[in-house]
Amino acid sequence: MRDRLSGITAFVNAAEAGSFALAAERMHLSRSAVGKTIARLEDQLGTRLFRRTTRSQSLTEDGHAFYERCVRALAELEAGEATLHAGRRDPQGRLHVSVPVLFGRRCIAPILLELAQRYPQLELQISFTDRVTDLVDEGIDLVVRSGRLRGAAAGLVARKLGEQVMALCAAPAYLAKHGTPRTVEELANHEGIFYVTGRQEAAWPLPDENGEWKSVAARHRLRLDDLETILAATIAGAGIARMPCWLIADALDSGALVKVLPELPGPRIELHLAWQQTRHLPSRMRVAIDELAARVPAILAVGTVEIADT
Repeated sequence: MRDRLSGITAFVNAAEAGSFALAAERMHLSRSAVGKTIARLEDQLGTRLFRRTTRSQSLTEDGHAFYERCVRALAELEAGEATLHAGRRDPQGRLHVSVPVLFGRRCIAPILLELAQRYPQLELQISFTDRVTDLVDEGIDLVVRSGRLRGAAAGLVARKLGEQVMALCAAPAYLAKHGTPRTVEELANHEGIFYVTGRQEAAWPLPDENGEWKSVAARHRLRLDDLETILAATIAGAGIARMPCWLIADALDSGALVKVLPELPGPRIELHLAWQQTRHLPSRMRVAIDELAARVPAILAVGTVEIADT
């Protein structure tokens, strides 16, 4: 097998160089050694790979066909070797990650910063944005996206990190003053604090008594596009809001907030990690993907026990 592999290497070099002499220079061998190696390969294959004259050499039809397959096979071997070397080497170089603003700041950045501390040769760049980014145009290695992932047809590879479970909540002071809604229909009589962007409708997707999901509106004096501001306004008693469980977990534990209609199943928003499809994944990307996939699900599960048990 080793003789055949050396013969293939010599054959590809000779085909690309156009002569045995140039191939021998590339391989640091004698011309006769290259010639003998290729002759043995031809004997093993039972066909001539080169047409030889005193002045030139060229590939035969079988030689052309064999060359195309050999090039692909050698490329696969090189890629496999590179992958093994990368797996042994500590992550290094620049890693550019794009994340949603709030979730990225609260949940993703601490994990990546720990990773940068662990690997001193890793250069970390984090972009915080809620818009959909273009990985190629903006030089991004990894992106965290919430909601249904678009763009898979454009060469993206995705790994699901989990689901954000949403829950209705309010401050005890607000409920003491305005009453606690017992049904979805009663929400219409309450002040709602809505996360909206642009001309988006101020409504919550909630299931009715038959389990059918529908948009439910409440009075909406407050329409905001920042979850931290919504959290602060809800704790201050401005109304009822729907937020991710991971965001309200501390406020629920301290009693600053309580869940409203906790028996209702919360909407689940998928969270994905995505990157451009590549033949060889650099170790700096692989270690970040594995670390986020291992730790983010536990973060998303925070505050969801009560909902999961209903």
